[in-house]
Amino acid sequence: MILLPAIDIHGGQCVRLTQGDYATATKVAADPVETAKRFEADGAAWLHMVDLDGAKEGKPVNAEIYRKVVSQTGLKVELGGGIRNLETIQAYLDMGISRVILGSAALKNPQLVADAIAKFGSEAVVVGIDAKQEMVATEGWLETSDVHYIDLAKQMIGVGVRYFIFTDISKDGTLSGVNAVQLQALADATAGQCRIIASGGVHTMDDIILCNEMGLYGTICGKSIYQGTLSLKDALAYLKGGKA
Repeated sequence: MILLPAIDIHGGQCVRLTQGDYATATKVAADPVETAKRFEADGAAWLHMVDLDGAKEGKPVNAEIYRKVVSQTGLKVELGGGIRNLETIQAYLDMGISRVILGSAALKNPQLVADAIAKFGSEAVVVGIDAKQEMVATEGWLETSDVHYIDLAKQMIGVGVRYFIFTDISKDGTLSGVNAVQLQALADATAGQCRIIASGGVHTMDDIILCNEMGLYGTICGKSIYQGTLSLKDALAYLKGGKA
């Protein structure tokens, strides 16, 4: 299982939200690029980044920050927030982003996802499924649909998606543990058809162990690293075969 430390950008700053509420934005690090370098020094290979301003505005806002992270580190970066068309995907991939995250577009414009998979391949696209009480939320989590998260996953698998990030918004930023029940339900419903990345609620090494034992492809950790309840170094060492 891979581990993806998270850097969310709001107003050019590294922040964390609680349950997707922009009003709860709290600065957690001084500089995005230096933070990424620190994660790389700790042994991370991947970095999860979100353009929170882009998610709200529906277009890229903080692209220059991502350009610097890619050019100044060796990290593989998956990036989401405000990606609504093939041109934006192309620009980010040309910049050196490894995977783009399509969230709201998966529900509102599934043809875009199909076109992106056809043009860029399934390795370059990950669909972010964010759920409130099991229903898919969009537009930076500001809107909730009547579509069940597993139904959306199955639809996306049908157009060629092979990577998903699943977030239970009620868990996000709360340090209350991952939603193992919903993650397991998604894994069972899509067995062997996709790779699942857990997001939201990671608190301690127990969450990393749980996700690893569930056979998930990856886990995103944000606030737990910034607040020190999870050691990125220790978690990476465990995943490389060490002991927890």
